[in-house]
Amino acid sequence: MIKTVAIQGVKGSFHHIVSQQYLDETVLVDECMTFDAVIDSVLNGKSDAAIMAIENSIAGSIIPNYALIDSHNLHIIGEHYLDIQHHLMALSGQTIDDIKEVYSHPMALLQCKAFFKQYPHIKLVEDIDTAQVAQRIQKNQTKNVAAIASRVAAQLFELDIISESIQTIKHNETRFFIVKTKNSVLAQNEINKASIKFELDHKRGSLATILNVLSDCKLNLTKIQSLPKIETPWKYAFFVDVTFESYNDYDKAKSIMDIMAQDFKVLGEYRNARL
Repeated sequence: MIKTVAIQGVKGSFHHIVSQQYLDETVLVDECMTFDAVIDSVLNGKSDAAIMAIENSIAGSIIPNYALIDSHNLHIIGEHYLDIQHHLMALSGQTIDDIKEVYSHPMALLQCKAFFKQYPHIKLVEDIDTAQVAQRIQKNQTKNVAAIASRVAAQLFELDIISESIQTIKHNETRFFIVKTKNSVLAQNEINKASIKFELDHKRGSLATILNVLSDCKLNLTKIQSLPKIETPWKYAFFVDVTFESYNDYDKAKSIMDIMAQDFKVLGEYRNARL
């Protein structure tokens, strides 16, 4: 039972929205300003689980979060896809011509970069969280400054939306992991997706061999992400997501990869949120 969940950001952030959609509106949230703090909240028992953005359909993978999950031996128990709509918001009575600076999370700024080419007078400034900027504008009654955040943030902090859905690609999704310190309690017949990690020798065909194992065992590769091993130059860890119809097929693949690959590790087994 998840009663408290750690999120990156404050209420009104996209992580907060995921907590309400994946769990429910009664769940308590521990508002953390960094993903390191999110991890600490779970490890020290302050939160039962954590929500972590892992990739965006425009900006790509959030690679440091893979490393955090792996290095702290956390378990992915679920995933959630959220439609991300970025809105430009400020105190009421202002137009976009009044705005001199826009603050938001670097990822949000990146996803909205094209919009601001129309407004060269606006300075873009990276900040720690989307919703926290909206909260700060309201608290300090700051004029001539806008935030990029969710509609929920605009409602919570009583800001006017100057321009809606300003992200470059209108269909903009972020995938989130729900992680805990212990593995999921899902029955095997409910599990149809897994996240795994392994390392390989730097020699010809080593990755192709593993991919052939996945194919032979009827697993569908939905994502592969490499991460360099800092302590071993030119050696890489691979983070892979697979889907499957039969847990037995997946179990067979695990047994083979455990022999063939180095440092094979299951990061999580869960339900495919795309089904």
